[in-house]
Amino acid sequence: MGDAIFFYLNGQPVNVAGSDVFETVANFVRYRVGATGTKLVCEEGDCGACSILVGRPGAKGLDYKAINSCIQFVYQMAGAHVVTVEGLRRDSDLHPVQEAMVRCHGAQCGFCTPGFVVTMCGMFESDVKPEERDVRDALTGNLCRCTGYEPILKAALSVDPSSVRTLNDLYPPQAMSSDLVEYSKKSVRADASGRTFFAPTTIAEATTFRKENPGSVIVQGATDVGVWHNKRGFRPDAILSLSRIAELGHLVVERDQIRVGANVTLSSIQSILRDRVPELYDIFLLFGAPQIKNAATLAGNIANASPIADTLPFLYVMDGQIELASTRGVRSLPIHSFYLGYKKLDLQPDEIITGVVIPLPKAADVIRLYKVSKRKNLDISTVTAAFRFEFSRDRIQTVKIAVGGVGPTVVRLTEVEAFLRGKEFDLETLRTAGEMARGQIAPISDVRGSAEFRSQLIENLFSKIYYDLREARVA
Repeated sequence: MGDAIFFYLNGQPVNVAGSDVFETVANFVRYRVGATGTKLVCEEGDCGACSILVGRPGAKGLDYKAINSCIQFVYQMAGAHVVTVEGLRRDSDLHPVQEAMVRCHGAQCGFCTPGFVVTMCGMFESDVKPEERDVRDALTGNLCRCTGYEPILKAALSVDPSSVRTLNDLYPPQAMSSDLVEYSKKSVRADASGRTFFAPTTIAEATTFRKENPGSVIVQGATDVGVWHNKRGFRPDAILSLSRIAELGHLVVERDQIRVGANVTLSSIQSILRDRVPELYDIFLLFGAPQIKNAATLAGNIANASPIADTLPFLYVMDGQIELASTRGVRSLPIHSFYLGYKKLDLQPDEIITGVVIPLPKAADVIRLYKVSKRKNLDISTVTAAFRFEFSRDRIQTVKIAVGGVGPTVVRLTEVEAFLRGKEFDLETLRTAGEMARGQIAPISDVRGSAEFRSQLIENLFSKIYYDLREARVA
């Protein structure tokens, strides 16, 4: 194990040591390398001006994904190929996406333009021509303040995929892949200025590090830790990454469940949800931009312990399981038992989350998921809710309901569930259940809504689900 982080940057090998290891990627490429096309604006992963493409060894060369470099750290780039907007131009020729942005007048001040270009280039890593819906979804995390989105959309839709040289064409992966694959087999440790970063290759190494470094912070996607670094000056002394532990990269779809390793990103999970759990797929489309989901993990979303985490209500009503490992062995527990209070977990000092088991809905299950926020996409929820019904003709046979944003943790509405079982599914019954739900929640007032507003939202969702399911059952 050495004290330097190795990766490629625009095709060139880079070794980073000292305090730069703990710097954000955006600051490193701008101020250490001089690649100032990567812009800094929000430093929260919301605007996409800092977007870069990160390639890692895959089935066919390197697999490139767009991420927000403002909330990623240099140590996370270990064993990757980082491409900034400067790296898209080769042999004095603009990338077809760059040419399209010029041709379609897709820039005015130009500050956001590099981020749009990088994100769109990520779309064309596939040879499938994107439709307008695909472009809109891909650009969810890119904000433009002056041009207007129409010329940017036109630019993306005007690009002929057959004219695009993919990054594996621009940067032949053979030489890089051999270096990066070999490097990925080694544990990486970096120490500087009293801080330590450790990325082991085994679970045993990881749990031992946790035991020897109480309070160490596990950083996977860093989509929260990066914000804390930028906005709160958060500088943990000991940082653990599980990203090099190959056995935590499993994503297995079984007959009645999905097994998700701690390293699996949200975008990888989203890709298998469309046909299996379309309701959760729709939530995934709303709650994070591609740049966020390409970095963030489900395990991280769970460990963050936010009462408004968008995946938790679904996991609650489906009786999801958390898999844990420590120096003493392994254990699993129901997700609802994992939360002991606000930001308090049933997680021992030497434990790590190794995986999540998600039971799949049965044929008889009727699932509805709700996310209420001030704007539709890429916004923090005001309240969240999950309903799981099984009907016997017009009567509710079984029901599970979980709501978020109304207490220190996600809340299972067990009293409401008991009331609804065996009842006829009608508007009066659901309205009564909504009134009862108020008694089981304890929301607070904050910038996203008052306590009274949140209580009313939860009550209203019971009427909403009646009308949503009535229309579905009639159809």
